[in-house]
Amino acid sequence: MNPSTALARVLVDELVRGGVTEAVLSPGSRSAPLAFALSAADREGRIRLHVRIDERSAGFLALGLAKASGRPVPVVTTSGTATANLHPAVLEASHARTPLLVVTADRPPELRGTGANQTVDQVKLYGGAVRLFVEVGAPELGQDAYWRGLTCRALSVAAGDLSADPGPVHLNLAFREPLVPVDGDLAPGREDGGPWTSRESARPGTSVDDFPDRTVVVVGDTDVDTARSVALLAGARGWPVVAEPSSGVQGIDAVELLLGVPGWLERHLPDRVLVVGRHTLSRAVGRLVASAPSCVVATAGTWPDPAHRASRILASVPVVAARGSDPTWLPLWENAGEAAREAVEIVLGASGLSEPVVAAEVIATAQDLLVVGSSKPVRDLFLAGAKPGVRVLANRGAAGIDGVVSTAMGAALAHQRETSRTPATQAFALLGDLTFLHDSNGLVIGPEEPRPDLTFVVVNNDGGAIFGLLEQGRPEYAEAFERVFGTPHHADLESLCAATRTSYRRVGTREELAEALSETGGLRVVEVPTDRTDAVALDARLRDAVALAVG
Repeated sequence: MNPSTALARVLVDELVRGGVTEAVLSPGSRSAPLAFALSAADREGRIRLHVRIDERSAGFLALGLAKASGRPVPVVTTSGTATANLHPAVLEASHARTPLLVVTADRPPELRGTGANQTVDQVKLYGGAVRLFVEVGAPELGQDAYWRGLTCRALSVAAGDLSADPGPVHLNLAFREPLVPVDGDLAPGREDGGPWTSRESARPGTSVDDFPDRTVVVVGDTDVDTARSVALLAGARGWPVVAEPSSGVQGIDAVELLLGVPGWLERHLPDRVLVVGRHTLSRAVGRLVASAPSCVVATAGTWPDPAHRASRILASVPVVAARGSDPTWLPLWENAGEAAREAVEIVLGASGLSEPVVAAEVIATAQDLLVVGSSKPVRDLFLAGAKPGVRVLANRGAAGIDGVVSTAMGAALAHQRETSRTPATQAFALLGDLTFLHDSNGLVIGPEEPRPDLTFVVVNNDGGAIFGLLEQGRPEYAEAFERVFGTPHHADLESLCAATRTSYRRVGTREELAEALSETGGLRVVEVPTDRTDAVALDARLRDAVALAVG
């Protein structure tokens, strides 16, 4: 067996032993040894392989698989610019603390810096965005223990076993020719089929008893276990929860609008804010964190404190000693939230098929999984609120619009495989038009690739609606606004879907939307045209109505 084949087969074997069940591959020549090894593992049923022709889509597909499964997912590319196309997904995985294993093929040292084809400097290509970079080195026979141990270490670091800080890991593999396999026995791993090096997770835990009764919990983008822990804590102590859509926690109704009512926060200011996860969605929530006399951040490996307000950093969601609670504190927030919700429902009831209405209809229809895009859709979902039993995922690590179509594909594939439902429950993705167009090539799927049951709901306001709600949207900036912020595109989504043979439907009423959302099975796109100008006016009406309702 040649060294390149040996390295590839040992690495794939150890990935499987380490619990990897999904892998993503983009085609290429230098990565051929890995492609052959992954293909063989797929045929044997040891791993499920996904092939994508575009490396950026491949990276975000792997990201979605990892987000939904909670396990490291390798994405494999050839050398050269292919590796650079993974960078957006690596950045998102880093900020979102998602276990991504980036495996890049490279030329051996003797071909670097010589003008050899498809050769760029891939050493530490992703900089500080990865938790670990390893230049594996050109393989030589007899290095099997090194390769197996390295694979285990890469999986452990990606999963955050010891650091409680999961994220991307980059392995750069320098393959020498020949790149095609030859006959030979695979160097054996452990006889019991387990990984070469067993891994144990860190178990941080903090017990505190000095939290004041008038505490508010702010929950941003976080993992399922953390969300469950913080929900139990808040429920036990009677603390209001301000929860972003991808937190996995239910919170106070219409809280973003509530916190924006002039004077309301000052009259209901908590003694302490407990921050869990990355809260990046709302300026009003940021003001809550910055205004409270005390802020405590419960984290695992990161330090989410953009306001520089944290007085304490806890390694995990704390276990608070049993004690009495203020029986009036939670009802103050809940009653205000209910009043805000009623005001919102009245305004939206008269708004037609507005963007917040679309978000509300999608979350109401979803049963298991909803992936939401950044920018305005995730904020509309914040207003709509959570639904018990529906898992909401979003790329809130770097909060970009990159690769969301592919992320949703990967999340739906992993989720539907994990739930093992037959037929699988339809998953949903709520995206804006720019987010959808940015990764429209994610719809390009080979005929033999697994396909999810997934409905993309694309709110098409022909540009960037979110900017109309920010300072850039003020009348004094109107001359420059439309071209450089509104960015209209006039793209024909129906033709785009036709090019990829993706089922498509355009809707214009609530009734048509409800009917489209009820359709199940397969991959489909539902386009909902809206108007950016109407969105700005509706936002103002909502804020005025909530301010009047809560006083």
